[in-house]
Amino acid sequence: NVDFHARFLSKHLEHSCMQQNAALSCFPDLTFTAWCNSHLRKAGTQIENIEEDFRDGLKLMLLLEVISGERLPKPERGKMRVHKINNVNKALDFIASKGVKLVSIGAEEIVDGNAKMTLGMIWTIILRFAIQDISVEETSAKEGLLLWCQRKTAPYKNVNVQNFHISWKDGLAFNALIHRHRPELIDYDKLRKDDPVTNLNNAFEVAERYLDIPKMLDAEGEFMTYVSCFYHAFSGAQKAETAANRICKVLAVNQENEHLMEDYEKLASDLLEWIRRTIPWLENRAPEKTMTEMQQKLEDFRDYRRVHKPPKVQEKCQLEINFNTLQTKLRLSNRPAFMPSEGRMVSDINGAWHKLEGAEKGYEEWLLNEIRRLERLDHLAEKFRQKAAIHESWTDGKEAMLTQKDYETATLSEIKALLKKHEAFESDLAAHQDRVEQIAAIAQELNELDYYDSPSVNARCQKICEQWDALGSLTQSRRESLERTEKQLESIDELYLEYAKRAAPFNNWMEGAMEDLQDMFIVHNIEEIQGLITAHDQFKSTLPEANKERESIQAIQAEVQKIAQYNGIKLAGNNPYTTITPQSIDKKWEKVQQLVPQRDQALQEELARQQSNDHLRRQFANQANMIGPWIQNKMEEIGRISIEMNGTLEDQLTHLRQYEQSIIEYKPNIDQLEGDHQLIQEALIFDNKYTAYTMEHLRVGWEQLLTTIARTINEIENQILTRDAKGISQEQLHEYRTSFNHFDKDHSGVLHAEEFKACLISLGYDVENNKQGDAEFARIMGIVDPNNSGAVTFQAFIDFMSRETTDTDTADQVIASFKILAGDKNYITAEELRRELPPDQAEYCIARMAPYTGPDAVPGALDYMSFSTALYGEKQIKGRGREKDLAQKACPYICKVE
Repeated sequence: NVDFHARFLSKHLEHSCMQQNAALSCFPDLTFTAWCNSHLRKAGTQIENIEEDFRDGLKLMLLLEVISGERLPKPERGKMRVHKINNVNKALDFIASKGVKLVSIGAEEIVDGNAKMTLGMIWTIILRFAIQDISVEETSAKEGLLLWCQRKTAPYKNVNVQNFHISWKDGLAFNALIHRHRPELIDYDKLRKDDPVTNLNNAFEVAERYLDIPKMLDAEGEFMTYVSCFYHAFSGAQKAETAANRICKVLAVNQENEHLMEDYEKLASDLLEWIRRTIPWLENRAPEKTMTEMQQKLEDFRDYRRVHKPPKVQEKCQLEINFNTLQTKLRLSNRPAFMPSEGRMVSDINGAWHKLEGAEKGYEEWLLNEIRRLERLDHLAEKFRQKAAIHESWTDGKEAMLTQKDYETATLSEIKALLKKHEAFESDLAAHQDRVEQIAAIAQELNELDYYDSPSVNARCQKICEQWDALGSLTQSRRESLERTEKQLESIDELYLEYAKRAAPFNNWMEGAMEDLQDMFIVHNIEEIQGLITAHDQFKSTLPEANKERESIQAIQAEVQKIAQYNGIKLAGNNPYTTITPQSIDKKWEKVQQLVPQRDQALQEELARQQSNDHLRRQFANQANMIGPWIQNKMEEIGRISIEMNGTLEDQLTHLRQYEQSIIEYKPNIDQLEGDHQLIQEALIFDNKYTAYTMEHLRVGWEQLLTTIARTINEIENQILTRDAKGISQEQLHEYRTSFNHFDKDHSGVLHAEEFKACLISLGYDVENNKQGDAEFARIMGIVDPNNSGAVTFQAFIDFMSRETTDTDTADQVIASFKILAGDKNYITAEELRRELPPDQAEYCIARMAPYTGPDAVPGALDYMSFSTALYGEKQIKGRGREKDLAQKACPYICKVE
């Protein structure tokens, strides 16, 4: 372009004087003078007459320094002609050094004030330093400037830029250029095509006031030089706008990622807090005192499983999905991996969840055992009270009887009667020994099972034992007293004695029978109740023999009456050897007869209840035996779907979502099974021989099924995200998945090192067993397996393949954009950021940029270099002399990726 313009200028300057005059007559002194002053003002000076003010070469050299940004040789300050010629020659030599040939222009003509030569020189400078830099799509400078004007004014009505003459005469094109870049300065719709002078003057005044473009010409002048000033004024703004847009795009990605990170942190914190609150509740094994309180605990646990836990299972699954999606977005935007706060990693959440499930598993078992224990305790306590009441009733008055002194005044027959009666009492006492031992054993068992009312039970048992010991001592003492007087007494009536001896054990048998018939029972299955029914039937079979014994005992009493009547003996009263009367025997026998059918009814009712329980077991088992295999089958089908890869990723995603919907629609079967399970628990059924599946097992399987299908869908979504972001075609992704699955022999979802090497070889990578191949394979493994786990996931494999074939944005690109906004400085100011970026993103940068401390720093300077490298992670900060805390300030969620 430089050579072209030099030849172009030389050609025109070598033409005839007429041609030269025609070329330069297009550019009046006013245009060139204004153009020169627009640059000289930057150095604090200006010219009045273009032919006179450049004659000494001083301002000419200053003009060239301003527009080129370079230093010229030191000028000579003398007023002699030779000094002036030397200064102009220095200027002309500088122009020539820029590749421009000056034809027919010499220092003497400039020093002499030759107007045409001076104007020709200025036109050369304009071509080189104002117009030549304008190049659009490799066209010449003039053509490039014209094309730029056409593109910028294309949307405006009444504007059709075809040249630098007539197309600008009505002034609309100038106003359109200003409005396109600074719409707030021009009300374009109010301009009229038929008022060119007003239009031109409006554009010139706005350009001079707001854009620092001097008013180089009037409404009748030539426009090319003037238009070039607009190009230079707005091209810098365009470059800054492009740089600002690039930075905004990068910052938007960062802000979105930070928002996702904050959402993850909050959701993880809430879930962990819920787990933290729930585990102590599940680990609390403090038993309640009553069945009602324990059953309420069981009901609370059921509410937890049905109502409170399922949403948390979904939250945990969604948290893992969000984490995986976030990591994928970070990888796709070339950002460092997200490292959650300490204690909030996915592994931490899984660990806490594992502890929760461990506490939960033991809690339900403990509740059922406690209910069983309390049920046993209630049964034992009632049994203790019954036996204690019977024993206390029997012992009532016995101490008074044993301590009376009736034998001191008794006759021989009376004392013998007293002795026999005492022997019968001892027999009765011995018969009650078993009951006392049973009472003590029950009390001991209540203590061992930690019965809440053990103190009162122990006190009552202690009283019974102490009373029993006292009765034993009193019995022994009375026997000794009776035996001392035995020699003075006659034999006692054998019939009374026989009656007493036979009546006492029979009476005790009846009391035991009544006690057994009224005894409480607890069973858990049909076999146990049938055992009780069999035992009861066996008892009933002994009743005829017992009735014979009763009739024999009653016959003894009848014989006594018969003998007394026959011999005319008047009986003094009841049998002196026993307090058991025939009437009491008959009354107790009638009681036994009444209790037998009542026992029959109670046993039959319990049998019906156990049959109902067995129906509940079968009902639950039938459902569980269908649901369990169904869940297992679905898990296997999901595995096959993720491996077979039928159709595109979108087809697979659609298929999986339909599959997920079919699984969700199966939920009523789970709910029905939960209802059956609750009925079983309410019936206190603790085992089920008809199925190997427990509700706990099926719950876990159902939750795993929901989690697996959600994770599989998320994997496909991430693959689509990776494919679209990285520009991977459907065919490439299919090829990668096919190769990966081929070597994933165990369907584990990962490839071990040797399997991965074979996969790479199948895709054309030179990683065979030689020095070069081993080095290449080590490089690749360092990328796909940075933690040296020895296993490569499909996502890591896809990321590697996409990085191998596509470009990514880099920290250097962002640094270059900031450098443009900063005007090529090594730092940027808050004012510049607020001017070039949207408010929220400007403040985002200001808050995170560290102060710039370089040797060229000024107050308020900010370090955009360390900020940009921090956006892409610590590993890209190379040779910039910044510490890790700067990276952390720029992006607080950045972690070191090992």
